[in-house]
Amino acid sequence: MDVTDFPDDLVQTQAAWSATYDALAAPRPRDTAALRRRLLRLSVRLWWHPCWETASSVPMARYELRQLARARGAVRAA
Repeated sequence: MDVTDFPDDLVQTQAAWSATYDALAAPRPRDTAALRRRLLRLSVRLWWHPCWETASSVPMARYELRQLARARGAVRAA
């Protein structure tokens, strides 16, 4: 799977997952229960997204998705 093949909703969900994870990993996060619930909901959406049914190598595609979401997040932060 090429990185251009990822649907926008999947990339946005991965970016939200990463941001939530980072917020939870920060020192003394606020409202950890809400962050954990959000992380769980986002994890379910990522895991069961229909995109994975057509991916030739799901582990590699998941890795590429994480890299793409982080790169887009870094561009937006800059």
